[in-house]
Amino acid sequence: MNFLTHILHLAGSGVFAYYSAAQIRDLKTRPNILAGFQLAESGSVPFLTALGDRAAAEGDTWLAEKLAKHASDETRHGKTFAHALQQLDKQVIDFKRQPQTPSRKKSQQRSPFFAAFFEGYPQEQLKPAVIDWNVFMASTYILELDASKDFKRMAKVLPDHEPTARNLKLGMLNIAEDETGHAAYLYEAMMRRMSATEVQKLVDMWRTRKVNAILAMVGGILQRDGETRSLVQDSAPSEIDSELVAT
Repeated sequence: MNFLTHILHLAGSGVFAYYSAAQIRDLKTRPNILAGFQLAESGSVPFLTALGDRAAAEGDTWLAEKLAKHASDETRHGKTFAHALQQLDKQVIDFKRQPQTPSRKKSQQRSPFFAAFFEGYPQEQLKPAVIDWNVFMASTYILELDASKDFKRMAKVLPDHEPTARNLKLGMLNIAEDETGHAAYLYEAMMRRMSATEVQKLVDMWRTRKVNAILAMVGGILQRDGETRSLVQDSAPSEIDSELVAT
């Protein structure tokens, strides 16, 4: 990674860290960011499961087992965020049941972040049955590595004196540890396939893409004056699944 990219990485990460910390600290905006995390974590499960099946079919038992564990972790993460929303009497909107108006279809298009991150890769090339393993491993490695740091930063701004926030803090710290583990196995997977020099070159390329994606996302936030589409709706209080409560 060249010096300019490194500087932009630090700057972009700093802006995102400040924005996400402010969003999760404020009770007014916390539900929406939690809903975004729930959708992202749960939404990755079918993709990871399909990739695990593909790895098994290709005879890579080690990778298949790692992907199965990854999918299981993401399922649990989604439930953790759903639980946090439940404690706030909120739940994710079921967009599948919403009428498909032109404006809604437009809002469901690929986000500026992922459009920049995967620039040059049509969505057809990113499906689990055909995605290049190096593309998956390197791009996901960067996302998981950064997510582990982001979740730790956000957890730190949550107060300890309020039980609901403290429970969320503990849950996010546990998730951060899982994300670190995901990044570790993905890096090992790359090292099993190529030399250390080739891995570093690949990681640097996707780090540059992440920097560009962060800048695109920040630009989108500034254009909207910080406003984002609501992802949550009120829900009736219900019993909390004890297995989701962080210990």
